[in-house]
Amino acid sequence: MDASNQTQTVVKSSRLKSLVWNDFERVKKGDVMVAICKHCKKKLSASATSGTSHLKNHLNRCRKRQTRELAEQLILVREKQRGGTINLENLKFDDFGPIDFKFDERTLLNLKFDQERSRYDLARMIILHEYPLSMVEHVGFRRFVSNLQPSFQLMSCDDVKSDCLQIYGKEKQKVYEMLDKVPGRLSLTADMWTSYQDHGYLCLTAHYFDETWVLQKKILNFVMVDPHSEQSLAEVINTCLMDWDIDRKLFSVTFDKFFSNDVVFRTRERLSQSRLLPNNGLLFHVRCATTILSLIVQDMLEALNEVTHKIRESVRFVRSSDTVQQSFNEIAQRLIGDSQRGLCLDCPTQWNATYAMLEAALGYKDVFSHLQQCDLGYTLAPSDIEWERASTVCSYLKLFVEVANAFTGVKDPTANIYFPELCDINLQLIERCKSEDSFIKSMALKMKSRFDTYWSICSLVLAIAAILDPRFKMKLVEYYYPQIYGPSDALERITEVSNGIKDLYHEYAISSTMSSFDHGLACDVRSSNGINGVLPITNNDTRDRLSGFDKFLHENSDNQQVKSELDKYLEEPVFPRNVDFDILNWWKVNAPKYPILSLMARDVLGIPMSTVEFDSVFNIGERLLDPYRSSLEPDILQALVCTHDWLQKEVEECGPIPSSSAMPLCITSS
Repeated sequence: MDASNQTQTVVKSSRLKSLVWNDFERVKKGDVMVAICKHCKKKLSASATSGTSHLKNHLNRCRKRQTRELAEQLILVREKQRGGTINLENLKFDDFGPIDFKFDERTLLNLKFDQERSRYDLARMIILHEYPLSMVEHVGFRRFVSNLQPSFQLMSCDDVKSDCLQIYGKEKQKVYEMLDKVPGRLSLTADMWTSYQDHGYLCLTAHYFDETWVLQKKILNFVMVDPHSEQSLAEVINTCLMDWDIDRKLFSVTFDKFFSNDVVFRTRERLSQSRLLPNNGLLFHVRCATTILSLIVQDMLEALNEVTHKIRESVRFVRSSDTVQQSFNEIAQRLIGDSQRGLCLDCPTQWNATYAMLEAALGYKDVFSHLQQCDLGYTLAPSDIEWERASTVCSYLKLFVEVANAFTGVKDPTANIYFPELCDINLQLIERCKSEDSFIKSMALKMKSRFDTYWSICSLVLAIAAILDPRFKMKLVEYYYPQIYGPSDALERITEVSNGIKDLYHEYAISSTMSSFDHGLACDVRSSNGINGVLPITNNDTRDRLSGFDKFLHENSDNQQVKSELDKYLEEPVFPRNVDFDILNWWKVNAPKYPILSLMARDVLGIPMSTVEFDSVFNIGERLLDPYRSSLEPDILQALVCTHDWLQKEVEECGPIPSSSAMPLCITSS
């Protein structure tokens, strides 16, 4: 028979029991049985020996079938909202308007609704953008979601809280595994926060360099503590360290002003007993450099409180009415001519704003004196002595503003930048303590006493970090110390710093050597395994037994006059100072040249010398949780704060949030 005359016969048989045949027609084309998909009309084999597995696989991939099912679901939901019912067996899509079956794969995926996935995305959204948990119960949100996706089962506040805790658990495991793979040691910052109910919260943040020498920060804990119990604080810190299993990798902890030395001692004592800290924990204790600036500034402003009050009220008086402002401007025009600077009021909790107010007012001090003579209502003009004291304090504040700006000039400052700035402050305080003005001298002595307490704790780690800057090395210490300590004591202090960095390097060298020995021994064991794991006796055993001798030679290398990497580094000329110098890139490039010293540099430069975020460096208020966060239970608060920090990379990858919709951080300063 000619092929053109062949006919198709639909075969109906009671033997077609499989449900798959609901979506196929079994047709006989000549002598061949063919299964034709009712949705896409594709032809597949339908012979008795073919089975039905290939037909099921096709249905799972058939886009038109998926589209029809989605359309049926949408129609059912639509009719349910209208209060009607539909029999899908008699469904005619023409009754509901045109339905386009030409969807691409992306559209199909978007049309598929997944309740669990949507719940997960909602919880992540709340964490990422710090929305209140209760938003899922807001009428407006519920109406919006119902219209957007009627199939979504609305959640309660407890439901979303549970989802957030689950996400926290999963993300915590990821961070745990990440910290375990950190190539070097890590350092922590310990901050205290206060809620509106006066509850204390400890925030622990890990700082470290990854394998590409990029500085990373992760908030590890945000836990409620008793800030008045030193023993309790130390126990909480140690518990957090063990929970994350980072006590063995810890280098230092930078504490803010709320932690006493006793808390530090208790924390360090356990780690020292376990011999987990490098150099016997000599560099473990670090104090926040930004905090010491803030405390010294507060001492200055407290001493100048009466004068600052007069100047602040004087500015308010001038700006109180147009008449006074006009009179003030006329006097200023006669005395100082045109001035581009104007008066400004400060925010008492932002000390750089107070500096700006004082600096601006000092330019109009003669104008204020004449205004008092012209306007009987103005009685707060400072005296000449008070203006002089304000000028002295303002010069102090200018230095401190410049230093604070140097600390915040980069988003993630490395430890090497702090030493020269703090040395300059030290020299200024030494000079002011010699003042013949009793007011200035008394204020300077108080500030110097506070600074000396900080310097006694942090000077060594500050100096070592500066030495590891190839632009400075030991030369910067040798430059500043004679000015700070005087010629007679400077040599001893310089020797202390030199011995400190040598001891630290010696420990890294031994640790690196032992790691190499352990790795080599493990390789020998793996390569020489005999039958059933029994090691054959070879000459390698003699070499392994002498590994202790190799360690002995390394520890006594000084006797053999072998120069260490540190000696070679310090003997080389300093690198030219350049504003574009990237210290991390320098050490990354020179790591093959200084394999041991670069390991030490990575850990030291990663020490956070400040616990304060760069946008809060001028804030002299306490760190206070906002009212909403203060109302949360401790477990969910920790989950939200930590997970928000861990998911920030997603926000960065998606680009900045528009200012109109951006939410403030969950923890704010006031």
